[in-house]
Amino acid sequence: MITVILLMVIYMAFISLGLPDAVFGVAWPLIRTEWVMDLKAGGLIATVTTIGTVASSLLSGRLIAAFGEGKIAFFSTFLTAAALLGFGVAPHYGWIVFLAVPLGFGAGSVDTALNHFVATHFKAHHMNWLHACWGIGATAGPLVMAAVLIQTESWRAGFRTIAYIQFALAAVLLVSLPLWRKHQKGLASHEKEPAGVLTAREVFKTKGAPNAMLVFLFYCGGEYAMGLWGASYLFQFHGISLERAAQVVALYYGGITAGRLLAGAISFRLNNGQLIIAGFVVSGCGAVLLISGILPMPAFLLIGLGFAPVFPAMVHETLTRFGAQVSQTLMGYQFAAAYVGVATIPPLMGIALSGWGIQLFPFFIFLLILVQWNRVAAIKS
Repeated sequence: MITVILLMVIYMAFISLGLPDAVFGVAWPLIRTEWVMDLKAGGLIATVTTIGTVASSLLSGRLIAAFGEGKIAFFSTFLTAAALLGFGVAPHYGWIVFLAVPLGFGAGSVDTALNHFVATHFKAHHMNWLHACWGIGATAGPLVMAAVLIQTESWRAGFRTIAYIQFALAAVLLVSLPLWRKHQKGLASHEKEPAGVLTAREVFKTKGAPNAMLVFLFYCGGEYAMGLWGASYLFQFHGISLERAAQVVALYYGGITAGRLLAGAISFRLNNGQLIIAGFVVSGCGAVLLISGILPMPAFLLIGLGFAPVFPAMVHETLTRFGAQVSQTLMGYQFAAAYVGVATIPPLMGIALSGWGIQLFPFFIFLLILVQWNRVAAIKS
């Protein structure tokens, strides 16, 4: 019973992880208009946020050993909420850059720790449903921002509202801390001998590991770029209102959520590799539809549906594909690669779109999907 309740708490923690992820991209057109900023300045926020995430990820092993997953989940959610509240009162761009560090730091440790925990102790459908919970948060974020913008026309009020929701989730995690302690005591008598820790050289020499890391890099870069630049693309190129663009971006994250719920059910019949390939086919079709300029809303939905199974299936496949001796270390490297993708690809895309035109956005998304497919195929070669 404790395990079931704890799993529900972990699901809730992933809702809190997803909640702020797409909000900045939705608010950015208003922020840069108010402060007269260039489009690519939004990419700097993504980079700084990811620096905080990478830093906390590198420290995750020591932090978890010292405090445990429960306390890390609570503190990370609280820190994220405080950073978002700061966004809601920021007087100028410099404050946003500064607050992006704790915003990123709040996500890193809990993300890596909980993913490894679920990949190790639960089956593939739980991994998909865990990331569906992230999708619920990522879908709700833009919808909340859009609703607040309609009522107040204030992006600051939108950030403050989401911060209050995060504080409420942090309170739930605080109350749940005794469950984590009971669960750890229950596992103590069944603890297996820990896997060995590999050096960076040993990880990179493992067959398929570098390509697996590249898949995470390009996938997360593409997923985040969709959320960061999607509203700007719809607003500038298609002339869609910002409130409507926010709803379309929410539809994209809704596609990720629905796709992961569906993938969790399908995983009883299809293996991780089959789910990944199916995801590439669906997202590729969505990107082609977006390139055509016809029906951008269905295109965003298809891309989200296609992206859905890739990340959780890749995470869950790590233990099966590489074994316990490698996966314990490789898991952290894969997440580090994912964060590097988030830190580099969206800003570089922003620079390219600023120079060459926002209309190229769908072509970049299609290219990233092709690269991922190529690297997945190369893992076994």
